[in-house]
Amino acid sequence: MAVQNYKHHVRYYTTHHFIFYPVVLAGASVCGYFALMTESRHRLIWMAITGTLLVIAWLSYILRQHYALNNQNRIVRLEMRFRYYVLTQKRFELLESQLSFGQIAALRFACDEELPDLIQRTLKENLSPDDIKKSIRVWLPDHMRV
Repeated sequence: MAVQNYKHHVRYYTTHHFIFYPVVLAGASVCGYFALMTESRHRLIWMAITGTLLVIAWLSYILRQHYALNNQNRIVRLEMRFRYYVLTQKRFELLESQLSFGQIAALRFACDEELPDLIQRTLKENLSPDDIKKSIRVWLPDHMRV
């Protein structure tokens, strides 16, 4: 597995990103082509098939992301609460309301030595998630993200 860092932390799900979506979008493209090129009495059928395939692709993306990300977001918050408490013996919940979820998610890539100081810096400077990730010197990889 490749070393994870800021430039290399995006994750793809092969079945969804490289099989399902290309097949559905290719099918929708072919159906769209036939909808434009066939005689008018079959055009409506091809348009309906094209629309159905596009709706299926859209719904599968939305639902897959929605369920997985909601669960992942909850786990990220719990992980950060635990790590912060272990490192500082203070409750992270007191700081959580001052941070966006994007900031919390970005902070989790910081190693234990950097995390408390980076949290304080984020609170003082209101760093964006991208700025937080760029500030991390020792990246704590997460190979189990959705």
